[in-house]
Amino acid sequence: MLQFRLLGPVEAVVGDRSVPLGGLKPQVLLAALVLERGRVVSAHRLVELVWGDDPPSSARALIQTYVSKLRRALADHGAPDVIQSRSQGYLVRLDDATVDADELALLLAKARQESKAHGYAPAARLLAEAVGLSRGPALSGLRDTLLRGEARRLDELLVSVQEELFAAELSLGRLDHLAELTGAVTRHPANERLRGQLMVTLYRLGRQSDALACYREGREALVDELGVEPGSELGAIHAAILRGTLDLVPSDVAPVGQPASATSPAQLPATPADFTGRVRELAELAEGLSGETPAVRIVAGPGGCGKSALTVRAAHEASASFPDGQLYAELRGTSDVPATPGEILGRFLSALGMEAGQLPESTQERQELYRTLLSGRRILVVLDDAGSEEQVRPLLPGAAGCAVLISSRDRLAGLAGVLFTELDLVTPEEAYDLLARIVGDARLAVDESAAHRIVDACGRLPLALRIAGARLASRRQLPVQVLADRLTDERRRLNELSAGDLAVRSSIALSYRALDERARTALGRMGHLGLPDFSTWVVSWLLETSEADAEKVLEVLVDAQLATLSGADAAGVLRYRLHDLVRLYARERAEADEPAELTASTARALDGWIALLGRTAVNSPPAEATWRPAAGHHDPDGLDGMVARLPDDLSSWLQGEEPALAVAVERAAAIGLHRHVCDFVSAHTAVEQVTNRYELRDRIIGVAMTSAQHLGDPGVEADVLTELARLRFAQDRFSEARRLFGEALSRCRNLHDVRGQAAALAGMGIACREPGHLTEAVHFLSQAATLSQALDDQVGIGHVLRIRGSVRLELGDYDAARTDLDESLAAYQLAGSRRGVALSLRTKGLYHRARGAYEECMAACADAAAIFAELGDDLMHSYAVRAHAKAQMRSGKSAEALPRLEEALATSRANDDRWGQAITLRVLGQLHLAEARLDLARDYLDAAMSIWEAMETPLWQARTEYDLGLLHRERGDAEAAATAFARARDVFRARGAREYKEHFETGDNLLMT
Repeated sequence: MLQFRLLGPVEAVVGDRSVPLGGLKPQVLLAALVLERGRVVSAHRLVELVWGDDPPSSARALIQTYVSKLRRALADHGAPDVIQSRSQGYLVRLDDATVDADELALLLAKARQESKAHGYAPAARLLAEAVGLSRGPALSGLRDTLLRGEARRLDELLVSVQEELFAAELSLGRLDHLAELTGAVTRHPANERLRGQLMVTLYRLGRQSDALACYREGREALVDELGVEPGSELGAIHAAILRGTLDLVPSDVAPVGQPASATSPAQLPATPADFTGRVRELAELAEGLSGETPAVRIVAGPGGCGKSALTVRAAHEASASFPDGQLYAELRGTSDVPATPGEILGRFLSALGMEAGQLPESTQERQELYRTLLSGRRILVVLDDAGSEEQVRPLLPGAAGCAVLISSRDRLAGLAGVLFTELDLVTPEEAYDLLARIVGDARLAVDESAAHRIVDACGRLPLALRIAGARLASRRQLPVQVLADRLTDERRRLNELSAGDLAVRSSIALSYRALDERARTALGRMGHLGLPDFSTWVVSWLLETSEADAEKVLEVLVDAQLATLSGADAAGVLRYRLHDLVRLYARERAEADEPAELTASTARALDGWIALLGRTAVNSPPAEATWRPAAGHHDPDGLDGMVARLPDDLSSWLQGEEPALAVAVERAAAIGLHRHVCDFVSAHTAVEQVTNRYELRDRIIGVAMTSAQHLGDPGVEADVLTELARLRFAQDRFSEARRLFGEALSRCRNLHDVRGQAAALAGMGIACREPGHLTEAVHFLSQAATLSQALDDQVGIGHVLRIRGSVRLELGDYDAARTDLDESLAAYQLAGSRRGVALSLRTKGLYHRARGAYEECMAACADAAAIFAELGDDLMHSYAVRAHAKAQMRSGKSAEALPRLEEALATSRANDDRWGQAITLRVLGQLHLAEARLDLARDYLDAAMSIWEAMETPLWQARTEYDLGLLHRERGDAEAAATAFARARDVFRARGAREYKEHFETGDNLLMT
């Protein structure tokens, strides 16, 4: 017979043999599984319980190890197959096992039945047996872990058993429990029931003064620790001792603290059989409810998130701490006919033993009687679906020993002294477990991918998951994939999420109908726009109102649990989000209630972003000639203030905003706002792209290409084509970028668009430079320079001359390169482009390094790095750091350069920048080669070569090949060195690169870029 013991140190015992469980972590794991009593505990939750907020990277593997060792230990002692694996976690089978905590609860329940049927003598025997199960504090050794709430709950259950045992013994006239009772009061000084029992025991032993002293000590503890006076029951015992009348109380009265005429209501409904997860929340509620002075707890969350199920489950788990009963009421707060306080008080008073004819008429009198009956008792009051503070306040007990557990879509912030449990969506693991509980593990295992799609479509909302599960459970022949496909279609999703009397649409509608018209309008327009999250600025544009007014409307939606505050963005503006199912419902309502306004509100949102990005580009010029301001768009009110709040590190704000921007662009295109889409893309790319968020840019530009075709405007098509070419260049797709720039150039020439021609030519020049087509690059860049100068476009001049200067540096034309770079820096300074200045300084640093002027190189690169840091451009900061570190290396300071190069490599990898990775790998290879660490040098150079080959950049392959030749020479492999040098030489000569003259005409040196 396998026994699990939790009432003391955690143990597993087979027969009379204890199973070795290992250290703290395996014990936590086993206790967590046993406490779930046959329910699956996800691996994610086990990791959280074992390690808290700081798990090691190998946590899941360690969980598997602990499970394996526990299984082996149990099997070795004759208990195989106790811990079983499931798709999402593990469970403990209790078919042939016992748990001492369950035995304790069962003995308590039997004792209460015996007390009513046969008196206190048999009850006392059962209660004494129950107390004997304890071997010390519950879960000893694990009380500093996340299981501390469970430990507290079990301890409180044992205290309840002790209370009833002492009460039964007092009723039988026994007084030999003084030592045990004194110890219990010492451990729980604020427990009035135990203290009253001790006072009665002392008095009956003839120790009246000790009984009175016990009361004084208890009063001091209550006042000092809790700020409350003793309850009426303890006061009555004290008064009876003072009067000397306590012996008049018959010996067979009900246990101390429970009036003989009172009943113990047990109104809790059953916990849903498929209840899953919420372990942290349950522990939090258990800890709050089982204390010496339980608090008022509110479980707040959106409709369908499982508030009612959680409150009922938590109430059941805490019920042992409330031996005088549990009251339960559905307040119908979100319905059209909410329950009145008077109605609920009448039901509660009847449950507490009042006859119908004795009920007071007024709510005030019912409230007073209700609080009187609860005084001195430990009763748990559960109020489900509360609508307002006014509905709840009259139902709160006045007694310190009672607790209240409330579920509500509203946070009920007006109630004083309450504790909140905010209920969000379940975790992905819990969501899958819930679906599996309803449908069955085996059925989902046939197509786990489709099952996960259902979880995603339901947005991890328990109500939606229960409905989807019910549909599958009631249609055994329906393939899981078919329902997943139906739910993927947003237009069908709410229709599909309906089964019997459960429907997501009607659940959301309850909250929606309670909103005022302004909040409904805002919710509908946000739902139609479809953003994953959004700022108060966007809502102000949708409503044509101020930011402050938009924030007030959003707070109404947050209080109604229809929107969630997700934090503040980099500009300090609050951001919110809608659950996907709320968004779909809101879109339905908007399309039904104000279809004509939706296009206009979407246009205003795009206007706001276009104006914001356009003003930013004017105030902080970019480093490329990429943008022409859009005309004909409305500037929102307060634009100047919005621009002023944007951070200098604009990339951090853009990174948070861009997911919403992409969705807004797609929605605008879908409803025909094609001009807005194209103008937005132009404004968006005017702001520097300082991180490689290629997928998002691809998505936006792809939509703009389609919109440009709808407009049939050749100029717009040429602009968008140029943006696509820039994206392909950023993705290192150089051949495709050259082709697209060429197409854009042709269109701009046909349109006589000089600015467009300059941008396309500059793009062709830089797309030629990277693969090493240096002569062609100078050709295109020179044409672009001529056009930019004719336009007096200082940003364009700075950009083109910087690139041309870098190409001339590659060709070894040092004087021309220096001239270009000086003029580029001056143009950027004139335009006020800080990023352009930093780019030019870094390129000048490369020039100085090529000339052997390492101090000048490091000074220029350090200045560039400082500006990039100020702008928040981590990637270009790493480029400047790498250039500086290479000059350090050339100066004989390799030890200082090495960590900075490794940092630059990490930054390039974090930004998915293959070019930066390859260059840094090559420099690290050169450093290790110079330090004679030949194996390391080979590893780095080979890694760089692999990237160059993948990007099809022959010139950079040749440069790395030359480095490998030096490596072979150092190893004494003359043949391999000669082969590598020959391959590099041929490419240098064909491309006109300066390395040909430096290494093969004038001898070998290392003045390389």
